[in-house]
Amino acid sequence: MAEQTGEKSQRAERDPVTGLLTGADGQGRCWWHGGLEDYQRYHDTEWGWPVAEDRRLFEKICLEGFQSGLSWLTILRKRDAFRAAFANFEFDAVARFTEADVERCLKDAGIVRHRRKIESTINNARRALELRQEFGSLAAYFWSFEPKPDDRPQKLDFATARTLGKTAESTALSRDLKKRGWSFVGPTTVYAFMQSMGMVNDHLEGCCCRAGVEAARNAFQRPARK
Repeated sequence: MAEQTGEKSQRAERDPVTGLLTGADGQGRCWWHGGLEDYQRYHDTEWGWPVAEDRRLFEKICLEGFQSGLSWLTILRKRDAFRAAFANFEFDAVARFTEADVERCLKDAGIVRHRRKIESTINNARRALELRQEFGSLAAYFWSFEPKPDDRPQKLDFATARTLGKTAESTALSRDLKKRGWSFVGPTTVYAFMQSMGMVNDHLEGCCCRAGVEAARNAFQRPARK
């Protein structure tokens, strides 16, 4: 689940029972965007919508790694700078980064200047090339870990949503990625990635985006291994 930011909305308050936050447009949404314009836009247009493009998947999992210990809003607001620093997350290009690129990134005030996370992104790009070679695409690999419908909560109310930090599927994906040499891919980070890329629909019951996301997931053609 995307983290709350500490910033306070001047326009909306979370319902303590449903977890919904009603915005200026009268629509109820998941609480965590806090009524902030850019965060609400991310909630409405990106979070939970199914993704099959390898570049976007690589970007998402790398940014989730950078988010560890920080708020997602911090990362979201630095995303353009991250894209500039990491070749738009084209992992073919990132895989060719050298120590000089690490030093360049460490001097870039627009991103999170954390050596291990920067080096992890380069390492993970190289591992992504290996995954693509084996499975045909990152998408085919990641989507193979999608939970079965019977393994999902029957009703995603506020109380249930607050318990979702990791799952059996995110733990399995995390374990497999680590075996393949990936880093900064713990089960909680991986579950946040699964939420973001639409592998699960964790919009709350009553959220104005839940039905649209579910329809998109139902229509989505899962990538097959090539």
